[in-house]
Amino acid sequence: MKMKHKMITLAAVFLASVCSFGFGGRAEAAGGKILVAYFSYQGHTAGVAREIAAQTGGDLFEIVPVTPYPGYDECLDVAKAEKNNNARPAFEGNVENMADYDVVFVGYPIWWYDAPMIVLTFLESNDLSGKTVIPFATSGGSPLSDSLDSVRASAAGATIGEGILANDAGDVAPWISGLGYAK
Repeated sequence: MKMKHKMITLAAVFLASVCSFGFGGRAEAAGGKILVAYFSYQGHTAGVAREIAAQTGGDLFEIVPVTPYPGYDECLDVAKAEKNNNARPAFEGNVENMADYDVVFVGYPIWWYDAPMIVLTFLESNDLSGKTVIPFATSGGSPLSDSLDSVRASAAGATIGEGILANDAGDVAPWISGLGYAK
């Protein structure tokens, strides 16, 4: 009888912990919050960011340049000059209560084989220590891995999670589910 009582108690404790914390370590279940921050030049990255927010229940923050980027051809030159000069273009606003977020998805188009410099400005402008930063990108040909060294260097003190190159919002759900952040 004592053994049966112990087994029932253990099962109840297990079920209570699963209900409290959920499966997959999702930050929201542990009382944290998810932020989806993104820079989008032509709207592709914005679409992916919205899908990530929908899949995770995360809050959206758009990284908007103080000085808008010009048309496509001229933007190529501006982006290349920013990269060559290691520039940190300013962005509008800031994330309210960044300390409340445990997980920060950060999205961007890959420019000149890297994250745009404005994304590095965002990462360096926020205290990300102790947080998980998960990159996602859109690209016409460069892999996500080309940008990860810059993201790592700019997100001091953060753990860099498994990112994705997602040129289609349909790629998001299986990735989010695999990470354990699906709502």
